[in-house]
Amino acid sequence: MINDYEATKPITTDATFDSTTASSDDVISTLNGLIETCKDGQEGFKEAAEGVERSDLKSLFYEFSQQRAQFAGELQQLVQQLGGDPGNSGSVAGALHRGWINIKSAVMGRDESSILAECERGEDSAKNNFKAALEEALPANVMEVVQQQYVAVQSAHDRIKALRDSTSDTGDTTTTDRSNTASTSY
Repeated sequence: MINDYEATKPITTDATFDSTTASSDDVISTLNGLIETCKDGQEGFKEAAEGVERSDLKSLFYEFSQQRAQFAGELQQLVQQLGGDPGNSGSVAGALHRGWINIKSAVMGRDESSILAECERGEDSAKNNFKAALEEALPANVMEVVQQQYVAVQSAHDRIKALRDSTSDTGDTTTTDRSNTASTSY
C-alpha cells in the first residue's frame, strides 16, 4: 500500500474531487438560467393578467407574476453569495425556449382558453427547467431553495391546467360570466 509519503506524486492531487456538488461556476450558471425562467414567467403572467377580463384569473396571474419576481430575487441572492453576477431579466430568445413567446398573441385575442393554454405551456417549460436543475449536484442550501420553488411551480402549473381544462370542458363561448364560479374551481 502506497501512502502520500512513499508516492512520487501525492495521492490527493490525482484523486477526484467529491462529485456530490457542482463547481461554483456551474451552480451560478444553473441559477442564472432559473432566474431567466422566473423573469419570463413574471412577465408572461403579467401579460396574461392584463389580457383577461375575469377578476379571479387576473388576480391569480398577478399573484403568480409576483411569486416569480420573488423567486428570481431569491435566486439572485444565491448567485451573489456564490460570487457571481445574477441575471436581471429574461431574454427574448430564451423566452421562446421557455414557452412564453405565444402569450402576446393569445392576449391580443383576449381568448381565455388560449391564454390559459399559453400559461400552461410556459409552466411546462418552467417545470422542466427546475426539474433539470434539481438533477444537478447543487449545494444543500441552493438545492433547498430550488426544491421549494419547484414545488410552487408544479402547484401553479396544476392549478392553471385545472382552470384550462374546466374552461375547455365548458366549451368556452368567449368570455361568459363565470366569475363567481371560477374562484371555487381551484
